[in-house]
Parts: sequence; structure tokens; C-alpha cells
Amino acid sequence: MKTVLEERKSSICGNRDRGISCERESVSGAVSQRACVYCGARVVLNPITDAYHIVHGPIGCASYTWDIRGSLTSGADTFRNSFSTDLRETDIVFGGAKKLTAAIDELMEKTKPSPKLIFIFATCIVGVIGDDVDAVCRSAEAKYGIRVIPVKAPGFAGTKSLGYRLACDAIMNLIRPHAKQHKPQKRFGVNILGDFNLAGEMWIIRGYLEQIGVPVISTITGDSSYKTLLQAPSATLNIVQCAGSSAYLAERMESEFGIKSVKVSFFGVEDTVNSLLNIAEALGRQEIMEKAQKFAEEQALQVLPIIEKYKPHLKGKKAAIFVGGGFKAISLIRQFNELGMEAVVVGTQTGKKDEYEVINSLVNSDAIVLDDANPAELERFMTEKQADILVGGVKERPLAYKLGLAFCDHNHERKHPLAGFEGIENFVKEIYTSINSPVWKYA
Repeated sequence: MKTVLEERKSSICGNRDRGISCERESVSGAVSQRACVYCGARVVLNPITDAYHIVHGPIGCASYTWDIRGSLTSGADTFRNSFSTDLRETDIVFGGAKKLTAAIDELMEKTKPSPKLIFIFATCIVGVIGDDVDAVCRSAEAKYGIRVIPVKAPGFAGTKSLGYRLACDAIMNLIRPHAKQHKPQKRFGVNILGDFNLAGEMWIIRGYLEQIGVPVISTITGDSSYKTLLQAPSATLNIVQCAGSSAYLAERMESEFGIKSVKVSFFGVEDTVNSLLNIAEALGRQEIMEKAQKFAEEQALQVLPIIEKYKPHLKGKKAAIFVGGGFKAISLIRQFNELGMEAVVVGTQTGKKDEYEVINSLVNSDAIVLDDANPAELERFMTEKQADILVGGVKERPLAYKLGLAFCDHNHERKHPLAGFEGIENFVKEIYTSINSPVWKYA
């Protein structure tokens, strides 16, 4: 640990009895792999298909997060556009509120059909100069009779996790007034939280639920719309796929709307089967439980031969994992166990203490577990542990290739599904192809 910053040592491995240090801001100078507060908020809200997103800040902020998720839509594709007030030096000196008002007016004038929902993201510069974004949004709502919701997310204000919370607050600001006014009747069905329909994964999960007799009322936020989001308070149960981004929203919806929740993961055979059974049990209907049991068994029997086909070529290989949330890391460890592989390095950007406790229980005692890693740490420990493949996101890909390691993209830019039983087949084939590629002979 001599080459590790002193401030980082408590976030690497950690004392197995005391636990790992997490859920805190990145160490200055460590070049964390985390994204900023604004990015955290944007990735959650961006998949709302018919919403307009205006980034109040320099053009680089809008460029950085434009089309950042491989989210698919069955309706509007408005979310594929990105708008910015493009703040310049003079705006920083004299204020940018007038420019934001003009941007909203221009959007209302030039877009057809006219927007029903606009999110205004206030980034770092706005947090410094102090534009009254709330007042601009209130004025626009009164003028146009639509929802204009501020998301004050200066990147320096905290971590990516704070951005998730701000996005959840924005969603509550959208649906709460409608729920209070119309008092929707409860009906049997679920909301899917924390699934962003990457490569159509939410459609896969929705299909499973419908086959076992569970209607889906609203999806938050993959393939969602202004209209479907407003229906969310009427659901019986929230199922939380990405706990890091949506557990807080589930807590608020339980407090304000009385909707209980269950955490799920549809990565790997074990977690996918257990998630279907847990959803059925939480709903409390015997016929749903019987259908879920039968469906899960049938699907597992179909995919297990694929795992057995590739397992002899992967058994004994070592994997490194660095992903956004702890829940996904846990599922990936289990998936690698199913393939006879060992997770030797496991890290997350936003993992929580209870998630790291589960991670520590799943890996060998000599595995490296780390929170909010930087590239130097990842490089060191992957080399030290002789990892054969890294599972991560776009920022980790160059690091893996530089070290001559195979790589699996498990982030939000990918174009093929990795969730559900269909995703298991894609994942196994990608791991096999990546590790056994002939290119590594020349690296």
C-alpha cells in the first residue's frame, strides 16, 4: 500500500471487521473515476422520452452528457436532443437568468408539439454566480402552463450520488402535485425504478412481469413519458433495479404514497430467478407466485446449457469489476461464480456500507475491494492480482487495453442487453470472446 495515498487507504480493502470507508467525497488530486453531481442527475432524468432538457451552463456540460445512455424509446425521441444556454464570460459577470428565460421562450416558440415538461439543469458556473433559477422556472410555468422543474446540480457540490438524489427530488416535484390534486386510485401493478431501458432491457423485464401476471404501471425512467410518470402513485409495489440511483426515490414514494418496494437485480441466473420470486412474494398473490416459479424454472433450464458450454473455457480465470453501484457489483460477482471465475478486484463509484459487506462475503479474503478508485489504483491492483478481464464503463476501457486485458462494457453506452435471461447469454459470450481473443497474443 506504499504507493496509495494515505487518505485513500481506508477505502481500499478496509479492515474486514471495521468495514470499508465509503459514501464520502473523492480525495482531492486522486483523479476519481466518478462523474459529477450534474452528470448523476442527468443520467437519471435523460431517458424521459418526451421531456426537454436545458443545461444552464457552458456548452461543454451539455456536450458531456448528450446521449449518454443507450436508452431506447417506444414513443417520443425528444430526449435525444440536448439544449444549452451556452454561458459565456459576459453572462458570468452580469448573470445568466435572462439568457435562460430567452432559451425557454425560444424552445416553446420553435418546438412542435410544444413541450409539457422541461428540466433546467444548473451546473457549476450557475452555482457560483447565483442565478435565481427557481424564479425563472416559476415564471415559465405561469406563462406557458407547463411543468418547468429546476435541478440545481453544481458538480462541485458533492458526489454523483447527490446528483441521483436531486433527480429523484425532481421526479417527486413532478408527480406529487398531480397526485395531491387527482388522488389516483390504487390498482394492482408495479413501477420499475432504476431501469433506463439500456438496449431495451426494460422491455425484457416488463415482458417477464407481464408473463407472470404482473402489470407494469410506470417505468422510472427508461421509456417513460410525462403521462406515464404521473400514474406512478397508483402502483401497488415499486421494484428497484438500480438501487444507487433510485433507492432514495423508493423511500420517498413509500413515505408519501404508501408504496412499498423490493430491491431486484436481473443480472445472472441466480439474481434474475430470485428477483422474479421476490416480486411475486411481495405482491402476495398465490397464482402470481406459482407462475413466477414455473416461468423462472423454465427460463433457467434454457440458459444453463449455454453457461455449461462456455464454462470449461472460462473456469479459473480472474475478473476485475469496477462499476457504478454496489448492487450491480454483487450481481457480477455471482455471475462470475456461475462461470467458475473468481472476482479478484471489486470496486464501485457509489457503493454503500451494507453492499460492501455483501461483496466481502462473496469474494475470497485476499480479493481487493475498493471504493471510488482512481486509474492508478485500478492499474496497480489488476496487475498485482493478474486479472484476465475488466468489467467496467467507458472510462475504464482504455486502461484495460493499455494493460493488455480483455474488457466487457457493462455501462450505459452499450447497445446490447445484459439483463434477464437473454442478457445472460450475451454476457457469457462476450466474456468468452473477449478473454479468448487472439489479439492478446500480440499485446
